[in-house]
Amino acid sequence: SFEKFMDRALHDPQTGYYSRRISGVGRRGDFTTAPTISEAPARAIASWAATALKETGTRHLIEIGPGEGKLASGVLKYLPLLLRWRVQLHLVETSAPLTEIQRKNLGSRAIWHRNPADALAAAGGKAVIWSNELVDAFPVRRFEKTSDGWREIGVSLNPLTEVLLPTTDLPSSSSFSEIHPTGQRIEVHESHHSWLAEWLPLWKAGRMLTIDYGSTADRLYHRRPKGTVRSYLFQQRGEGLAVYENPGRQDITADVNFTDLIDQASGWSSDHRLQTFGEFVKPFANPKIEADAYLTKEEGPGGAFLVLDQKRN
Repeated sequence: SFEKFMDRALHDPQTGYYSRRISGVGRRGDFTTAPTISEAPARAIASWAATALKETGTRHLIEIGPGEGKLASGVLKYLPLLLRWRVQLHLVETSAPLTEIQRKNLGSRAIWHRNPADALAAAGGKAVIWSNELVDAFPVRRFEKTSDGWREIGVSLNPLTEVLLPTTDLPSSSSFSEIHPTGQRIEVHESHHSWLAEWLPLWKAGRMLTIDYGSTADRLYHRRPKGTVRSYLFQQRGEGLAVYENPGRQDITADVNFTDLIDQASGWSSDHRLQTFGEFVKPFANPKIEADAYLTKEEGPGGAFLVLDQKRN
């Protein structure tokens, strides 16, 4: 299946892109994220975190998938001084190359964990959690609508080609409830849902912020008949069969269905707020700074990214 291909290409312990090959994040890395070009996201998250920490009565702050650690460093920098002294920062990271970079950037200011369960155990189950461009790194199942219904997309490596697999079970996703024409391709982050189920029962109190590119189910595939899967190698975007080239040497990603994220959390969070990245960052951005102005544009990152704020029941 495509999901198994993507999982091995990104996360194989010996040859996976995130496990061994990623060279960095930012202009000189393989891809760029918003916090690497502006401090506005760090200011916005610090403001959100300060309110959430006070509201939930915890001093534990967890970032999952912290990249090079620059965003975490910025959030600490912009927290109120007294809170900065009191807070304990936890970083959840599985990539050895990125962990090494994070340690250089943060030193003794954080505690590292391999998974959220360990971080929550260290926090006594009460924590404020955030992630930036995390969900899109989870392997996706891909499906194509045919005249006979939905079929899962698989990969034949020799020769390199895509195939439609016999499909008897469909994962839970709001995308299947939308009206799509024959030939439409969609993605489902089922692996992310399974990952959440492993550690959410250990989370007793707090708030969680999820920042990623994507949309709600009703808008996600507008004018995207081939779906949203693409690859990035040294900042260069690849689509179609280019996604299968250079396995382990390039990032592979897909847009996030935020309707699914909200549905998946229905058992533990009934209180949430969904807004655009531009709305979230704008109060903390300087319009005179080119990077800040770029991040808030609705036709750019400001509209392409969404921010989901969820509170633990």
